[in-house]
Amino acid sequence: MTDTAGPADALPLAGITVISVEQAVAAPFATRQLADLGARVVKIERPDGGDFARRYDTAVHGDSSYFVWLNRAKESVTLDLKTARGRDILEQLLAGADVFVQNLGPGAAARLGFSAPALAARHPSLIPCSVTGYGSTGPWADRKAYDLLVQCQTGLVSLTGGADEPARVGISIADIAAGMYAYSGILTGLFVRATTGAARAVEVSLFEALAEWLGQPAYYTRHTGAQPPRIGTQHATIAPYGAFPTADGKSVIFSVQNEREWAALCERFLDRPELAADPRFATGADRVAHRGEVNAIVAERLLGLDSTKARELLDRAGIANAGVNDVEEFLDHPVLAGRDRWREVRTPSGTVVPALVPPVDMAGTAPVMGDVPALGEHTAEVLGELGYSAADIDGLRAERVI
Repeated sequence: MTDTAGPADALPLAGITVISVEQAVAAPFATRQLADLGARVVKIERPDGGDFARRYDTAVHGDSSYFVWLNRAKESVTLDLKTARGRDILEQLLAGADVFVQNLGPGAAARLGFSAPALAARHPSLIPCSVTGYGSTGPWADRKAYDLLVQCQTGLVSLTGGADEPARVGISIADIAAGMYAYSGILTGLFVRATTGAARAVEVSLFEALAEWLGQPAYYTRHTGAQPPRIGTQHATIAPYGAFPTADGKSVIFSVQNEREWAALCERFLDRPELAADPRFATGADRVAHRGEVNAIVAERLLGLDSTKARELLDRAGIANAGVNDVEEFLDHPVLAGRDRWREVRTPSGTVVPALVPPVDMAGTAPVMGDVPALGEHTAEVLGELGYSAADIDGLRAERVI
């Protein structure tokens, strides 16, 4: 991919300053995307260890895979917000900021004096964004939440896995959903401020973000009286759909989306054109009702082919298909290499590692892809910008404010 980016000031969010009291996944995911677009993101961390995601694992040359993924291109400043001096420094930072993001525990921001209404009174042009578990109001406002709890509470776990056992989704999907809505909400807030002059507070909860993503099974369950069955790689309302083993032991996944594709599958892959007119399989609903028979026909055919030949025939029939990759195979995917989707970023350990370019390409713009900060790496620099002398900073460090 050709890099056609212009100068740094051409970055979409150049000149925007974000102060974030963040931890774990949801808020850092939102602010990392802002940093990728050129915003200055100052990450506030506790002096005694910082964001606890730094210690989730040590997979990336001693650094956490979560932290490396979520925190590139940010500045790390340590502040003890339990101290009056720490809160005063945060207040000074917010005075020059455009956005404030926090995902502290229930009620913590308000207790520290940084609720959205309090900030609106002191900093009317600031856009505050709160990421919560179940919302800042309502019967569960005081409950802590993390990703798996929310997956369970929304019913997602009951939809995932095989017939005999439910399973969590293998990524932090509730956190990611909330982070995406926080990111889009902040962008919307910046647009509203630019066009009307009004700074609007943004709030996103993990529960409500993932609830939105449960829309289809929610409608299905409410209007049929039964939730979609849990059937592994197959689809509750489409057949044939799923992963099938082949003669060489590798699985091939494919889906038939409509009657035209079903006819093509019967004629050009199954070599049984008469099945296209079989009333048992005439519509999508009919095929779902006779899923066992459909799957048996498909499975028999695939077991007579190796995976390469099976995918070749499916391609010829115009049926979307793929192999079932593990993560290592994904890392070597030809699309990522062929579209130049990897860049290098430096981690706190000093090593350089590959990182994926954000999925939105904007003409004339390249994402920042900056270093992942060490804990407190930018504290002295940022405090210096606020007017603190070297002696002042040494004193704050001695008092464990920073």
